[in-house]
Amino acid sequence: MFKTLLFYFIFFISLVAISIAIIISSFFISVQDLQKISRFWVLNILRLLKTLCDISWTVEGLHHLQDKPFVMISNHQGPWESLFLQTLILPTSSVIKKEILYIPFFGWAISRLSPISINRKKKYTSRKRVVAVGGERIREGYVVLLFPEGTRRAPEQGVGRFMNSGGVLAANESVPVIPICHNSGKYWRNHSLAKKSGNISIIIGPPIRGSDSKEITQQAQKWVAETYNKIN
Repeated sequence: MFKTLLFYFIFFISLVAISIAIIISSFFISVQDLQKISRFWVLNILRLLKTLCDISWTVEGLHHLQDKPFVMISNHQGPWESLFLQTLILPTSSVIKKEILYIPFFGWAISRLSPISINRKKKYTSRKRVVAVGGERIREGYVVLLFPEGTRRAPEQGVGRFMNSGGVLAANESVPVIPICHNSGKYWRNHSLAKKSGNISIIIGPPIRGSDSKEITQQAQKWVAETYNKIN
């Protein structure tokens, strides 16, 4: 437990420091350079997690990522993937709940990284915003990252139903969906200080293309669910 508490101490102290650095730097450098600063901090804090709590990770399927815009979707279990997936490719625009932007320092820094903020209580309005703002981001050269289950799920609950906004966005902008599956919640549980040592599996699936948004979403959900069953 001591090592876990030490991790959180360093995590929060360094989070405030990097947030201030991003806020100040945002007046002088581009969003992509700001995201490079963020990625540097994320990867180092996850390396610290590995050192102190023995939580490592392996990634399969990196060859499926592409150097042009796409929609990245993933199952959602906790904080770990929220951090790590933003490091896979830059620039990335993440769909987040708007409440995050109100968190002192952290939220203010996130606002400088071109996220897509939504009100989760207003599902129809949120979907329209993801499609509209996400479309703008894709045309600007961003990858759009979203968690189509809408909320974090416990590992034992498996993969939940996917909302269709990612499929609509991909179909509208004629870009692929690249699905990602992981089991991070087994080791860094949501709403829990405790950490379980082990290796997080992250698997990146092949691109899913099409013009039918529902079919894209169904294929992505099917792939993530089947892959999740294999790694658990």
